[in-house]
Amino acid sequence: MAEKDWRETNRALWDERVAVHLAPGGYDIEALRQGRAKLNAIEERELGPVKGLRVLHLQCHFGRDSLILAQRGATVVGLDFSTPAVETANKLAAEMKLPARFVQADLYDAPTAIAEPREFDLVFTTWGTIGWLPDIQRWAHVVAHFLKPGGVLYLADAHPAALVLDDSTAFPDGRPGFYAPYFEREAIVTTSAADYVNEKAKLEHTTEYSWMHPLGEIVTALIDAGMRLDWLHEHPTVTSRYFKSLVKIADGTYGWPDKPWLPLAFSLKATRT
Repeated sequence: MAEKDWRETNRALWDERVAVHLAPGGYDIEALRQGRAKLNAIEERELGPVKGLRVLHLQCHFGRDSLILAQRGATVVGLDFSTPAVETANKLAAEMKLPARFVQADLYDAPTAIAEPREFDLVFTTWGTIGWLPDIQRWAHVVAHFLKPGGVLYLADAHPAALVLDDSTAFPDGRPGFYAPYFEREAIVTTSAADYVNEKAKLEHTTEYSWMHPLGEIVTALIDAGMRLDWLHEHPTVTSRYFKSLVKIADGTYGWPDKPWLPLAFSLKATRT
């Protein structure tokens, strides 16, 4: 499969999602405008202050989290491959007069699109990011390229052990069934009209390509790129309702209804040496 094919298929999906996520039933944009918006509970517990930091937000979608970081005193550059997402992000930044700018480019082209090597204190990337990328080694080198010595990466995403499962192969009792092998190397092709934010929305672009990245390979890629792992956390909850059987808990995340059978999310902090 040509690289252009999977990228353009995924881009069409994410272009469509911008309008879905800005519409009623999507993200609460008014809370963002009023300075009341928060990051997800996991990041809120772990990230810490960002005031005075130069932050690069990779795969930032329409910039909601980027703008929250700017509201907290960071100077932010966001990057996304979706043109409607970047246009929306720049409009919101201008409207709210925040120190944030947004660049449209593929993740792997970021070093050319943003000519600021070793300039950032923090690279921030969360929730539904690395799974869209086929080469985790290239991703890690992009991260390291932008961090100044002593700068840190904060990554939070769905746990690859959870991505083995899917509701499309559910057991009779409603539990998600086996879907994609943990050590799968080929692209995983999924067809679904559902959206992860607005459960009532029906998408027109229903095909997506994603890749499995085992936890050990993610960590090793960062080390090989010149990073030092500071900590790695595994979480029994996740920020979106990945499976119908998950239940919402008090902090807004979703967990298993009875016992924490498998980790649903992970997060890590790594420092550029």
